[in-house]
Amino acid sequence: MLRLTALRATRGALKPRVFRPVTLARTVQRFESNLPPLEPEKHAAARKAAQEVSDNLQRDWDAKIITYEELLPKTQSPSADSYLIDVREPDEVIQGMIPSAVNLPLSVLPNSLQLQPEMFQAKHGFSKPQKSQEVTFYCRSGKRSTSASDVAKRNGFTNILNYTGSWLEWVEKGGEKQGGKSN
Repeated sequence: MLRLTALRATRGALKPRVFRPVTLARTVQRFESNLPPLEPEKHAAARKAAQEVSDNLQRDWDAKIITYEELLPKTQSPSADSYLIDVREPDEVIQGMIPSAVNLPLSVLPNSLQLQPEMFQAKHGFSKPQKSQEVTFYCRSGKRSTSASDVAKRNGFTNILNYTGSWLEWVEKGGEKQGGKSN
Protein backbone atom coordinates (compact mmCIF):
# COMPACT_ATOMS: atom_id res chain seq x y z
CA MET A 1 0.00 0.00 0.00
CA LEU A 2 2.84 2.35 0.80
CA ARG A 3 4.33 1.53 -2.54
CA LEU A 4 1.13 2.40 -4.38
CA THR A 5 0.87 5.76 -2.59
CA ALA A 6 4.49 6.62 -3.45
CA LEU A 7 3.92 5.65 -7.08
CA ARG A 8 0.82 7.81 -7.34
CA ALA A 9 2.68 10.74 -5.76
CA THR A 10 5.55 10.52 -8.22
CA ARG A 11 3.20 10.24 -11.22
CA GLY A 12 1.60 13.50 -10.22
CA ALA A 13 4.99 15.16 -9.83
CA LEU A 14 6.16 14.01 -13.25
CA LYS A 15 3.14 15.32 -15.10
CA PRO A 16 4.07 18.38 -17.09
CA ARG A 17 2.27 21.46 -16.05
CA VAL A 18 0.84 23.70 -18.70
CA PHE A 19 1.12 27.40 -18.17
CA ARG A 20 -1.17 29.60 -20.14
CA PRO A 21 -0.13 33.17 -20.72
CA VAL A 22 -2.37 35.77 -19.27
CA THR A 23 -3.54 38.20 -21.87
CA LEU A 24 -3.65 41.75 -20.68
CA ALA A 25 -5.75 44.23 -22.50
CA ARG A 26 -3.73 47.14 -23.76
CA THR A 27 -4.96 50.50 -22.75
CA VAL A 28 -4.16 53.56 -24.74
CA GLN A 29 -4.15 56.87 -23.04
CA ARG A 30 -4.56 59.95 -25.06
CA PHE A 31 -3.33 63.23 -23.72
CA GLU A 32 -5.02 66.29 -24.97
CA SER A 33 -3.44 69.67 -24.88
CA ASN A 34 -5.25 72.87 -24.29
CA LEU A 35 -2.67 74.63 -26.46
CA PRO A 36 -3.69 75.58 -29.99
CA PRO A 37 -1.99 73.63 -32.80
CA LEU A 38 1.09 75.23 -34.35
CA GLU A 39 0.81 76.87 -37.72
CA PRO A 40 2.95 75.12 -40.40
CA GLU A 41 5.66 77.82 -40.53
CA LYS A 42 5.92 77.91 -36.73
CA HIS A 43 6.02 74.11 -36.67
CA ALA A 44 8.93 74.09 -39.16
CA ALA A 45 10.80 76.71 -37.12
CA ALA A 46 10.24 74.74 -33.91
CA ARG A 47 11.43 71.55 -35.59
CA LYS A 48 14.54 73.32 -36.91
CA ALA A 49 15.32 74.71 -33.44
CA ALA A 50 14.88 71.27 -31.90
CA GLN A 51 17.21 69.76 -34.53
CA GLU A 52 19.82 72.42 -33.79
CA VAL A 53 19.67 71.65 -30.07
CA SER A 54 20.00 67.92 -30.85
CA ASP A 55 22.99 68.55 -33.15
CA ASN A 56 24.71 70.64 -30.46
CA LEU A 57 24.21 67.88 -27.91
CA GLN A 58 25.70 65.26 -30.23
CA ARG A 59 28.70 67.43 -31.08
CA ASP A 60 30.96 66.76 -28.15
CA TRP A 61 34.00 68.43 -29.63
CA ASP A 62 34.45 71.55 -31.62
CA ALA A 63 37.99 71.74 -32.87
CA LYS A 64 38.62 74.90 -34.81
CA ILE A 65 39.53 74.21 -38.41
CA ILE A 66 42.76 75.87 -39.50
CA THR A 67 43.58 76.74 -43.12
CA TYR A 68 46.83 76.39 -45.05
CA GLU A 69 47.35 80.15 -44.84
CA GLU A 70 46.94 80.09 -41.05
CA LEU A 71 49.24 77.07 -40.63
CA LEU A 72 52.09 78.28 -42.86
CA PRO A 73 53.47 80.93 -40.45
CA LYS A 74 53.32 78.45 -37.57
CA THR A 75 55.61 76.08 -39.50
CA GLN A 76 58.05 78.83 -40.45
CA SER A 77 58.53 80.00 -36.87
CA PRO A 78 57.41 77.19 -34.55
CA SER A 79 56.60 77.89 -30.92
CA ALA A 80 57.40 75.69 -27.95
CA ASP A 81 53.88 76.42 -26.71
CA SER A 82 52.19 74.62 -29.60
CA TYR A 83 52.34 71.20 -31.22
CA LEU A 84 51.75 70.19 -34.83
CA ILE A 85 50.95 66.49 -34.75
CA ASP A 86 50.91 64.23 -37.83
CA VAL A 87 48.57 61.32 -37.07
CA ARG A 88 49.50 59.28 -40.14
CA GLU A 89 51.14 55.88 -39.74
CA PRO A 90 54.96 55.65 -39.96
CA ASP A 91 54.86 54.05 -43.44
CA GLU A 92 52.94 57.12 -44.71
CA VAL A 93 55.32 59.59 -43.03
CA ILE A 94 58.10 58.30 -45.32
CA GLN A 95 56.62 60.66 -47.96
CA GLY A 96 57.57 63.57 -45.73
CA MET A 97 56.03 65.75 -43.04
CA ILE A 98 55.03 69.36 -42.60
CA PRO A 99 57.99 71.23 -41.02
CA SER A 100 57.99 71.36 -37.20
CA ALA A 101 55.52 68.44 -36.98
CA VAL A 102 55.91 65.38 -34.80
CA ASN A 103 54.44 61.98 -35.61
CA LEU A 104 51.92 60.40 -33.26
CA PRO A 105 49.83 57.86 -35.23
CA LEU A 106 46.09 57.84 -34.61
CA SER A 107 46.32 54.12 -33.85
CA VAL A 108 48.33 54.84 -30.68
CA LEU A 109 47.02 58.32 -29.84
CA PRO A 110 44.28 57.33 -27.33
CA ASN A 111 46.62 55.16 -25.24
CA SER A 112 49.52 57.61 -25.54
CA LEU A 113 47.49 60.50 -24.17
CA GLN A 114 46.86 58.37 -21.08
CA LEU A 115 50.60 57.88 -20.41
CA GLN A 116 52.56 59.72 -17.74
CA PRO A 117 54.79 62.47 -19.23
CA GLU A 118 58.02 60.50 -18.64
CA MET A 119 56.66 57.37 -20.33
CA PHE A 120 55.25 59.46 -23.20
CA GLN A 121 58.67 61.10 -23.74
CA ALA A 122 60.43 57.72 -23.70
CA LYS A 123 57.97 56.16 -26.14
CA HIS A 124 57.59 58.99 -28.67
CA GLY A 125 60.77 61.06 -28.33
CA PHE A 126 59.09 64.38 -27.57
CA SER A 127 57.37 65.92 -24.55
CA LYS A 128 53.73 65.20 -23.91
CA PRO A 129 51.58 68.25 -24.68
CA GLN A 130 49.92 69.99 -21.76
CA LYS A 131 46.13 69.91 -21.86
CA SER A 132 45.95 73.70 -22.29
CA GLN A 133 48.64 73.93 -25.02
CA GLU A 134 47.68 74.51 -28.63
CA VAL A 135 47.63 71.19 -30.49
CA THR A 136 47.09 71.06 -34.26
CA PHE A 137 46.35 67.71 -35.90
CA TYR A 138 46.76 66.76 -39.55
CA CYS A 139 46.79 63.52 -41.53
CA ARG A 140 46.64 62.65 -45.21
CA SER A 141 43.22 64.01 -46.15
CA GLY A 142 41.52 65.34 -42.99
CA LYS A 143 39.51 62.36 -41.75
CA ARG A 144 41.93 60.99 -39.17
CA SER A 145 42.83 64.48 -37.96
CA THR A 146 39.15 64.99 -37.16
CA SER A 147 39.12 61.73 -35.18
CA ALA A 148 42.34 62.77 -33.42
CA SER A 149 40.70 66.07 -32.44
CA ASP A 150 37.84 64.12 -30.92
CA VAL A 151 40.24 61.84 -29.01
CA ALA A 152 42.15 64.84 -27.67
CA LYS A 153 38.95 66.56 -26.57
CA ARG A 154 37.83 63.40 -24.74
CA ASN A 155 41.20 63.37 -22.98
CA GLY A 156 40.79 66.89 -21.64
CA PHE A 157 42.66 68.98 -24.23
CA THR A 158 41.08 72.39 -24.66
CA ASN A 159 43.06 74.22 -27.38
CA ILE A 160 42.65 71.94 -30.41
CA LEU A 161 43.08 72.92 -34.06
CA ASN A 162 42.37 70.67 -37.04
CA TYR A 163 44.15 71.19 -40.36
CA THR A 164 41.59 69.39 -42.52
CA GLY A 165 43.45 70.21 -45.73
CA SER A 166 46.16 67.98 -44.32
CA TRP A 167 49.10 66.51 -46.21
CA LEU A 168 47.41 66.47 -49.63
CA GLU A 169 46.64 70.20 -49.55
CA TRP A 170 50.07 71.00 -48.10
CA VAL A 171 51.83 69.29 -51.01
CA GLU A 172 49.39 70.68 -53.60
CA LYS A 173 50.01 74.26 -52.44
CA GLY A 174 53.76 73.74 -52.54
CA GLY A 175 54.42 73.66 -48.82
CA GLU A 176 57.93 72.80 -47.71
CA LYS A 177 58.58 69.16 -46.70
CA GLN A 178 60.53 67.89 -43.75
CA GLY A 179 62.20 64.46 -44.09
CA GLY A 180 60.89 61.85 -46.49
CA LYS A 181 62.01 61.29 -50.06
CA SER A 182 62.30 64.19 -52.45
CA ASN A 183 60.57 63.93 -55.83
